[in-house]
Amino acid sequence: MLLHMERNLKPLRHETRLKLLAVNEADGHIYADIEMNRMLQYECRSRRSREDRSDRERLQLSFRGGGWIIAKVTPLQTESSRPAPWPDSGQEDDAAGMEFGAPIQGNKSRARAGNSYSDVFSVDSEELTVVKSTPFLNNRYVNSQLEKQRRQIAYDREKVRQYAETWWNGANPQYEHFEVDCSSFVSQCIFAGEAPMNYTGKRGSGWWYRGKYGYQELWSYSWAVANGLARYLGSKSRVGLSAEAVDSPRDLEIGDVVSYSWEGGPYQHSTIVTAFDGDGMPLVNAHTVNSRHRYWDYRDSYAWTERTKYSFYHIADKM
Repeated sequence: MLLHMERNLKPLRHETRLKLLAVNEADGHIYADIEMNRMLQYECRSRRSREDRSDRERLQLSFRGGGWIIAKVTPLQTESSRPAPWPDSGQEDDAAGMEFGAPIQGNKSRARAGNSYSDVFSVDSEELTVVKSTPFLNNRYVNSQLEKQRRQIAYDREKVRQYAETWWNGANPQYEHFEVDCSSFVSQCIFAGEAPMNYTGKRGSGWWYRGKYGYQELWSYSWAVANGLARYLGSKSRVGLSAEAVDSPRDLEIGDVVSYSWEGGPYQHSTIVTAFDGDGMPLVNAHTVNSRHRYWDYRDSYAWTERTKYSFYHIADKM
């Protein structure tokens, strides 16, 4: 509420819908995983906006005083973590500390995701967990991207916005889906705006997504890793996707990118600008904690700290 007052918001309508995802018993407690789909309509400087968000939390119910009470609430996933394991799963319950700028820790060669097992790829001491996919890219498509690199392309910000609105709360099955997929989602949005890939075939360079090749899914770190995407956008590449860092969120347009470092170190989260509030400040769409038209500064996130650092990237209109 304090954040709303600081932004001079006038709430008009608020709605929260709960969905029970799973229940588990351990150590005399009951753990219930829930999904909260929240909607807020508000007015800012006479402009009406709507924010949507899908959060997942774990409730710990304990028997006290002759009845069950909610003893603890834990986010299942934040913008810097993977989903939390069950308390009796044998894994450490430290999801809130697992960052995606240097994300999922450990040396497991396989990781459980939903009802399927998924491969874990090592990324410069980082690990990315792939959930599942039916990617569509192939050699013919890669060749067309190489051709785009040789001619000027106009960045279509309206197509970016449309893609971000369509998939803000879902995973496009044509792409690989990560447990922490904020940067992959942003890359997909940028690509939907006709930004040409910088296809190098090397994970550590360029900005590209190839899809299935044999038994592997191929993509660059800059496509799927928050720190990799921020470094690429700040590199002023002259091939394929190009961008420049700007000083203020007020310098951003639809289709531009905000990168977040919660502790002031490597970047751990990425969002895409899709709208503006009545003060002219950016509203963003994002994944991991699926969000639509969320205020850009993320001070309402479990991941946010006083040391949070932001970078703002304006995507070039012509590439």
